[in-house]
Amino acid sequence: MPSTPYIHVRQAGPHDTEVLVGFSAAMAWETEGRRLDLARLRKGTCSMLASSERGFFIVAEYHEDSLHRPVGQLMITFEWSDWRNGTFWWVQSVYVDPAWRRRGIYRSMHQHIVDKATADPTVCGIRLYVEQDNQAAQNVYQRVGLAASGYRVYEQDFVLPKTIDQPSTASE
Repeated sequence: MPSTPYIHVRQAGPHDTEVLVGFSAAMAWETEGRRLDLARLRKGTCSMLASSERGFFIVAEYHEDSLHRPVGQLMITFEWSDWRNGTFWWVQSVYVDPAWRRRGIYRSMHQHIVDKATADPTVCGIRLYVEQDNQAAQNVYQRVGLAASGYRVYEQDFVLPKTIDQPSTASE
């Protein structure tokens, strides 16, 4: 008898490396028009998977019978807040396979993170940043209960600096 299809969200492990690298590269190209160095990305992904002090990845999988297909990912990194005596979880590297968008995949991953964070008394909140022109993603984040903060993010990126001719698209 066939099983009922469902989405399962779980913490990623080393066996997910190639899926995570593929999703992260696709996300960078789609949202910022950046082609990432895959060798560097793979090393960075492996470093995160090997070091829980840096953060962790989660993966959303579609399950039906014996089929387990990855359909989304996100990464959590940590920021200490002295004002709150707690840690913010930063949501990063969000990607949902285009064929699976608008099916609640991000909502499932977000709820998984909220449940995990609220169960940990050392976590004081969840934050994320989003490309300023990515209105589709901003709409999704607002629908799951996130609100724009009063902060703007500034950076000095030594590895992937912004260039004037870099396209920016508004896709999730």
